[in-house]
Amino acid sequence: MLEHVELFFKSIFIDNMVFAVFLGMCSYLAVSKKVATAVGLGAAVIFVLAVTVPLNWLLDKYLLQDGALAWLGAEYADYNLGFLSFILFIATIATMVQLVEIVVEKFSPSLYNSLGIFLPLIAVNCAILGGSLFMQAREIETLGLALNYGVSSGIGWFLAILAIAAIREKIRYSNVPAPLRGLGITFIITGLMGIGFQSFGGMLTGGDEAPVAVENTTVQETKTKEDKKIETEMDEKEVSYNAVIKN
Repeated sequence: MLEHVELFFKSIFIDNMVFAVFLGMCSYLAVSKKVATAVGLGAAVIFVLAVTVPLNWLLDKYLLQDGALAWLGAEYADYNLGFLSFILFIATIATMVQLVEIVVEKFSPSLYNSLGIFLPLIAVNCAILGGSLFMQAREIETLGLALNYGVSSGIGWFLAILAIAAIREKIRYSNVPAPLRGLGITFIITGLMGIGFQSFGGMLTGGDEAPVAVENTTVQETKTKEDKKIETEMDEKEVSYNAVIKN
């Protein structure tokens, strides 16, 4: 359970797709002018990541990894289809994005029109593909952790675009210097937000040094006891040697 909680908060705040690795910046900058459109696109990204990351985990586990085809028979154990990772991952993502586009167009035509070309472009959003590739690179062990990682990564991207959209709506009424208006001030705010999110980096690592310190103290105490024991034995031998010489 602790592993799930740690992965959830780490994916949202520390390894945020936008502020940590700068993935999905095109949609992040283009669709963040209004909060309503940012919420719609962010929800779509959460759904796509939540579905594609576990599906791609299954593909990687039972099809792409070295020896993953062993379930088909011993003669297939030596096959490695890892070179098909990009093709299969993108095919899965494109299928899910097409499903999202059909649903949004059916139930919310206004949101579909406001998102425009950026809704189908989720298929080539590097944040979506990055989620599956990071899942593969980190060797996530279970399907539950893969689902957790997909949802939490999507939430992190959603919070990023929602925050910048809210700020950009307020900036319209602010006295921003002419050279910084538009994307200029947006990049500056994104950098500041990235610094803020990176400050969460010590949230899950603050206690790592405590066991080491205890272990080092125990080692030092053990060494001190051994040194005292050796000194005592040397003193006893020296006394015995002096006694023998005197006799």
